[in-house]
Amino acid sequence: MKSKLRGLLVAGTVSMMLAQPVVADEVNVDPWEGFNRAMFSFNDGLDTYALKPVSQGYKAVMPDMAEKGVSNFFENLADVGTMINNLLQGKFENAGQDLARISFNSTFGLAGLIDVASPMGIEKHEEDFGQTFATWGADSGPYLVLPFFGPATVRDGLGMIPDTLVDPVHHVDDNGARNALYVTRVIDQRAQLLESEKLISGDKYTFIRDAYLQKRAFDIADGDGENYDESNF
Repeated sequence: MKSKLRGLLVAGTVSMMLAQPVVADEVNVDPWEGFNRAMFSFNDGLDTYALKPVSQGYKAVMPDMAEKGVSNFFENLADVGTMINNLLQGKFENAGQDLARISFNSTFGLAGLIDVASPMGIEKHEEDFGQTFATWGADSGPYLVLPFFGPATVRDGLGMIPDTLVDPVHHVDDNGARNALYVTRVIDQRAQLLESEKLISGDKYTFIRDAYLQKRAFDIADGDGENYDESNF
């Protein structure tokens, strides 16, 4: 399963940033709420009865150093897509930093298992095609919960297609190895959220939706408070 676990990732990140869920804007960003809640329930059930228990077991048996190495490995792969999107957005300095991170971590960092770039002061970025489409002027469209993939918007959902195409894991020739990498990445991502998910409060669906939309707007604005306006995204 290739889910990015965006909902829980975002909920954990934003709740730690703001200490409370963000209330959705007055504009109806969720006109498909009935469908979305059904998909959310499906994803949540799959997580509760399958993914979360597996991730708990993974975290219990994996030494901290090995777990960190796995996370670093996948973060290094993610830098490839980030670099491409920074180039497409005209952020050439950031793309240069992404290339430097990939080069140092892939060589001196033993295929990315060790993050040597961050201690060197090379900044890490996170960009995807949903953000690129936004910088090109594409409207977000309604909020949308995708089966397996979780929270998105129409724009972000479409962005997942080229995201997959530039993902280095997608280009692994051996089917067994490729699927093993996909599964390991999902389990590793989920394991990182076991503590932060406790911060989710109130209606889980609403919390994750509002946190997702807030975080995406914040990311598209590159964290620039002066240009940040969630209603524009």
